[in-house]
Amino acid sequence: MSNNEFIKGEKFSYNDSISYADQAVVSKHIIKKETGNISLFAFDKGEGLSEHTAPFDAVVYIIDGKADIVIDGQSNLLHAGETIIMPANLPHALIAIERFKMVLTMIRK
Repeated sequence: MSNNEFIKGEKFSYNDSISYADQAVVSKHIIKKETGNISLFAFDKGEGLSEHTAPFDAVVYIIDGKADIVIDGQSNLLHAGETIIMPANLPHALIAIERFKMVLTMIRK
């Protein structure tokens, strides 16, 4: 596997496929297509994604750590093993309460 590419047909572990970096957000595309993406992220404590909207639903699955996912002003604390759907066209933001890793699935069509 190259630094930002997953080899099709070979097994992998989400947790082992991405590492934390100090004061940073690290991301890798698992699948990137016109119809949607599956991406892997690692957030250092205190890092996040500022409030924004997207024109399609997105599914967040936390694989390690703890995150606050704010959707339309409502805080949702998620721990490893938990999932939430961020609805299309609603403002949302992500904040690392502690270091966390997540899989983000967005389907555009």
